[in-house]
Amino acid sequence: MRRSIALALTLVLFASQVAYAALPDGAKAPLFTATATLAGKTYPFSLAKALQKGPVVLYFYLAAFTPGCTLEAHLFAKAVPKFKALGATVIGVSHDSIAKLKRFSVSACRKKFPVAADTTGRIMKAYDAVLPSNPLLANRVSYVITPSDRVYYSYTNLNPRRHVRNTLAAVRRWDQAHHRAPVH
Repeated sequence: MRRSIALALTLVLFASQVAYAALPDGAKAPLFTATATLAGKTYPFSLAKALQKGPVVLYFYLAAFTPGCTLEAHLFAKAVPKFKALGATVIGVSHDSIAKLKRFSVSACRKKFPVAADTTGRIMKAYDAVLPSNPLLANRVSYVITPSDRVYYSYTNLNPRRHVRNTLAAVRRWDQAHHRAPVH
């Protein structure tokens, strides 16, 4: 009986991990363009163009102005100078409308990095970042994508507190491995 319960729990845990899967490290990152906003100004964001400058931290979040997503945006905003010093670009993506994101980019993102609207969910689907419990929302997934269009690092966790620390550490590892000259 105990073995049956243990096996059932193991299968449930495995199934929940599969549900929260993200693109694996080393996978080709799907290129995309989307309407984004930085400091309340709208523009077309191109992942391909951003990757020409260096690695990109692409993070998906559930919804603008929710407590966890606002906290995560504040943490990314605070860390943007560290990412920039490593030549990295940060962009957040959610299902929210561009009108809502214009306000979010000013307040929560503190005018430090862009957020893009994925109202159709095509970017979330391409990055396997759909919230299993609500397919209209993004799961909290962060990626570090290299200039060669490859996923260097991915992290999925609904708790927003480790996404910045983990992606910054991954960008540092990538930077050290590629012996880039420091950006001044």
